[in-house]
Amino acid sequence: MINRDLKKEILRLSEMFPVVAVTGPRQSGKTTLCKSIFPDFNFFNLENSIIREEIAVSPVSFLEKHAKDGVIFDEAQRYPELFSFIQVVADDHPDYRFVLTGSSNFMFMGKITQSLAGRVALFTLLPLSLNELTKDVNANLQTDTLLLKGGYPAIWAKSLAPFDLISNYHDTYIERDVRKIENMTDLSAFQKFLRLSAGRIGTEFQASSLAVEVGVSTPTIQKWLSVLEASYVAFRLPPFYENIEKRLVKSAKIYFYDTAVVCYLLGIENEKQLETHPLRGVIFENYVVLEFLKNRYNAAKKPNLYFYRDKSQREVDLMQAVGHQYKAFEIKSATVFHADFMKNLKFLKSLLNDKICSAQLIYDGTTEVPALEYGMFNFRNLPFE
Repeated sequence: MINRDLKKEILRLSEMFPVVAVTGPRQSGKTTLCKSIFPDFNFFNLENSIIREEIAVSPVSFLEKHAKDGVIFDEAQRYPELFSFIQVVADDHPDYRFVLTGSSNFMFMGKITQSLAGRVALFTLLPLSLNELTKDVNANLQTDTLLLKGGYPAIWAKSLAPFDLISNYHDTYIERDVRKIENMTDLSAFQKFLRLSAGRIGTEFQASSLAVEVGVSTPTIQKWLSVLEASYVAFRLPPFYENIEKRLVKSAKIYFYDTAVVCYLLGIENEKQLETHPLRGVIFENYVVLEFLKNRYNAAKKPNLYFYRDKSQREVDLMQAVGHQYKAFEIKSATVFHADFMKNLKFLKSLLNDKICSAQLIYDGTTEVPALEYGMFNFRNLPFE
């Protein structure tokens, strides 16, 4: 098993809350992690209809019987009615412990926050971070291999071909999760939308232009994007805005929760194809942005990430809020430094002055230029706060 950085926070907060809830993409390692942290807890997979029927006979009795020794309910979104009964039992028995996992944010988190507010510690487990891979796998992998394989644990732990695993993941996602979240009548149109969205990572999400290409309405595209977010396939990076907001773009950028999924949807099967692919630069950008997001979630913190772009198309790829200030990052997939990489960082620093506490380049090279006033980092050694 690959050690997960989130384990420390789950252990810490499980001492304070009777309920622990871990959500995230399918196959990101939620079940394996929870079983390893709580090996003596009773385990029930709520995908199993027989288990659900057994619980339904007398939910409170079932919980009181099993939760005294601790209980894990896997894929808990399949039985959201259970949460209100967990509330009752947790209040009556403060020493009982419950662990819930779920792979649908939309179906899982809404019911959790309604029924278990104040009683639950919430966590998000994404696929493996570069830090986790570096500690447990191989720190010297080529960049294209990292981008192509992404972070799904099975690819690394079982040495599976990423294209094969993601193909199965994609088919399962379309046939099971999408149908459960949304009453989908045209799966072929949704699959086209999914592929086109992968081709737009790192760009502002424009529902109207996608609607024309897919052949559906703009509200349908917006609804489908919510499906991607709810099932942990894609996320939106919001734009930065403060007092200069009239000059800034308002649309969020879209990224995927795993670059292996992006490569699969773009038809990239190996490192050689990725090396010359026209979207390699934005796939690298997606990987780096995702590392910052994973770092936040693995510390049990909410995202604090933005991007800057004004109507003159000046852009800084990533901004991270630190108190009342921001760290600014330019992301480049190049291995050789060019002075032009810093021009937008310099512009942003001059525009926002003390609001920018640091401005740094993240790229795939190792050149050090000590005369520069801005930091430079290889993406394998990211300057997390």
